Amino acid sequence: MSKIRIVLIEDEQDIADLIALQAEISGYKLVHEIDGLNGLRAVEREKPDIVLLDIMLPGQSGLDVCRKLKGNPEYKDIPVIMISAKSEEIDVILGLELGADDYVAKPFSPKVLFSRIKAVMRRGKEPQEAPKIIKFGDFTLELDRYQLKKKEKSISLTLSEFGILRRLVCHRGKVLTRNQLLDEVQNDDAFIVDRNIDVHIAALRRKLGPNFTWIQTVRGVGYRFLEEE
Repeated sequence: MSKIRIVLIEDEQDIADLIALQAEISGYKLVHEIDGLNGLRAVEREKPDIVLLDIMLPGQSGLDVCRKLKGNPEYKDIPVIMISAKSEEIDVILGLELGADDYVAKPFSPKVLFSRIKAVMRRGKEPQEAPKIIKFGDFTLELDRYQLKKKEKSISLTLSEFGILRRLVCHRGKVLTRNQLLDEVQNDDAFIVDRNIDVHIAALRRKLGPNFTWIQTVRGVGYRFLEEE
């Protein structure tokens, strides 16, 4: 069985050393570059299974690298996890909207990072065609019938609430920004901004009950539907 190949683009050597150590422990092959240009060359050369990409890099920023990877048909399907400082929330949002699959904020545990890597890799192996029925806990989401049930009891959702829940569930484990969820809001008569999503999420949580904890708020960025509880 071939090793999972990682290209790490990170200019802080101490962080790179921690990630490299965890990669070795996990049995992964890791190639490390410290700037965007050489990072792109490493991706072209190695054809990795996943890219770990720091946002703040010398020369080309991580956002520039992400834009180039996701804009290239040859590399656009390679998962990208952004690595950011907590002060770079707006850049995280831009990275996710450029197509990055997830992000981790510094400081982070290498074990947490590698659990994210496994989750992203697992999503990449799932069938591309969304199932018509998705189950989580006591809930059943029937996509073609626009229906949500808890056990056998139907829960009434607006089109916007259903659309937001459907997108979150179909991308479970992945952080979605408010702007990405905004596409699911059905309202032609009102001025819609990204913070309206918070209102819809709050309404969803009320309808789904106090014990419903599958939707996770990612502070300053958006929301994530948990992969498991």
